[in-house]
Amino acid sequence: MNEFELQYKPFGKYSILIEWPQVISEDVLKSVLSYKQALENFEFKQKVYIKSAYNSILITYDIIINNIYDEVLTLKSVFNGGSDILKSDFRLWKIPVCYDLEFGIDLEEIAKQNNIAISGIISLHSSTIYPVYFIGFLPGFLYLGGLDNRLHFPRKITPRLKVEKGSVGIGNSQTGIYPNESPGGWNLIGKTPINFFDVTKEQPCFAKSGDKIQFVSISRVQYNEITVQVDNGSYNIESEVTND
Repeated sequence: MNEFELQYKPFGKYSILIEWPQVISEDVLKSVLSYKQALENFEFKQKVYIKSAYNSILITYDIIINNIYDEVLTLKSVFNGGSDILKSDFRLWKIPVCYDLEFGIDLEEIAKQNNIAISGIISLHSSTIYPVYFIGFLPGFLYLGGLDNRLHFPRKITPRLKVEKGSVGIGNSQTGIYPNESPGGWNLIGKTPINFFDVTKEQPCFAKSGDKIQFVSISRVQYNEITVQVDNGSYNIESEVTND
């Protein structure tokens, strides 16, 4: 876990920001999650809240940090004494997506500008395994890595005021799913009928940092069938344990 040189910075009066090299990589992700797990298992003298992102961890204390230097030394000792082995089961989630032009309203533009057939876009997008780096922006919004560079496409200059729940999009070098209806500037290539955030469940979002996502192409008919199953609570997302 200590192969990276980290930066520790005060972040207001109550928080400390820990930063890795500013790259998006699975090696950094594993280091971040290992450190986060070690911090979660550490007995702090006061209550803390721990959040991770692509290459950082934010630790927020419930009282003002009086001595930042001593606290950083404590955090460094946790890092140096931690393990590279994550003691957690991660899952590969298979997410059904209908790439019908009714939903993939930007497919034709991406195909034209990137000089690739729509079928090629669908094939590339659904054949990649995407690591989940963290969850944010909206409840249940997964920040994914690994988008094939042939699918990179700039975000829209003028965002749409309304993007439907379940819409799958591409923005620059990222792909993701809108868990709820919201404004958005990503280019839409499809739609999934499943829910990514359910407040009635003990774990509202089924996925977590370190999990992986694979999109599975489905027809419009299959989309309608799964929608019915989701609505009546009988649909289970296909997944498997993976610790790769």
